[in-house]
Amino acid sequence: MLGTVFVSYLFGLAIHSYGEKEQLKKQRFVFVLSVITILNSLTFFKYMNFILENMTLLLPFDFKTIDAVLPIGISFYTFQILSYLIDLYRGKLKVQKNFFHLALYISFFPQLIAGPIVQYETIEDQLMNRKESFDKIINGLERFIIGLGKKVILANQTAVIADAIYNSSTLSNYSSLVYIVGILAYTFQIYFDFSGYSDMAIGLGKIFGFEFFENFNYPYIANSVTDFWRRWHISLTTFFREYLYIPLGGNRVSKGKWIRNMLIVWLLTGLWHGAAWNFLLWGLYYFILLYLEKTVLKELLEKLPLIVKYIITFAFVNIGWLLFRVNHLTDVGTMLKGVMLNHGEIGITGLCNENPAVIFALFFFFVAPCFMTDLGHKIHQYYQDQVWYQLLRKGTLMGIFIICIMFLVSSTYNPFIYFRF
Repeated sequence: MLGTVFVSYLFGLAIHSYGEKEQLKKQRFVFVLSVITILNSLTFFKYMNFILENMTLLLPFDFKTIDAVLPIGISFYTFQILSYLIDLYRGKLKVQKNFFHLALYISFFPQLIAGPIVQYETIEDQLMNRKESFDKIINGLERFIIGLGKKVILANQTAVIADAIYNSSTLSNYSSLVYIVGILAYTFQIYFDFSGYSDMAIGLGKIFGFEFFENFNYPYIANSVTDFWRRWHISLTTFFREYLYIPLGGNRVSKGKWIRNMLIVWLLTGLWHGAAWNFLLWGLYYFILLYLEKTVLKELLEKLPLIVKYIITFAFVNIGWLLFRVNHLTDVGTMLKGVMLNHGEIGITGLCNENPAVIFALFFFFVAPCFMTDLGHKIHQYYQDQVWYQLLRKGTLMGIFIICIMFLVSSTYNPFIYFRF
């Protein structure tokens, strides 16, 4: 990471130095070289083994994989570097001549390993002119505790259920109910895990005087797949929209080029999440859904009642997470078939007998949906000026923090979904 920061710093100075009209060709060359250099680092550490493994399958040669450790958060800080270099080349921001300010932007620890992806222009001024205050510290601590609670209490417990089912040696023998519980458990886990980390990052940033944009906006109450991606991992969708989709022409081109643009964006979105075929298929899955939603099914979907739109969207999102989570692609067919045919012999009781920890986790499985909607936010907006509400809120947050400490001390089970990104 430090090597990448240093190289990016030098490239930034070079792009700036070639800013005169007579040197635009040199500037373009340096810019393209900088993007290739930064992406090569990501490709080597994250995708090289995936490429070599597939080349071995396709060609009559045995390509040996490399023994390289994936740097934590490389996908996140690589995209942040790219946002700096691209916007600098576009003339949207001033070159950062202070190496340590650029290093702070790229390596800022609260959001380094799990996002959100922070575009340089959004905190350019804050790097030098941010202000800390007691109110920001308190608000930041409150936001951090909310995120910690999401991660430690809800995500970790629903992960117990999801892992017990997805990793089971008897996966093909479960009843429909068990499959449904497993799919929902992972849907809950990935939301509370990732949004929890984003909340903690935003809270810690606020403590240090930084204001980061929101990364989630209650995605599970979306009424369409398009709406879901406006609410889920907002910083990633913003990055792909501004730096790839729109430069390719967006939807202001012929239908064929528009389809091409969407396909490129969603295949790369899938690939960003991991070097495996299921992630590529996951990206292709959302490309197909969005294409159908915006064309073939557009008029039909507009006529449906709102509640039906919610249910359909949530169902397709769950199928997407199933494709995202499975250990083997064949498990997708096994679980979907099991949901529809109910041929398995092992029910919830059998699952609990196989893994007693599931019994305790099921309580949080039923609690989790209460925190997926914006009801709590609406209550907060309505009562935030009331003294009794503020006292109740702070007491509740303190209780959540104590429970989190108890969970962390008493258990070593703390899965980190976005470690591989």
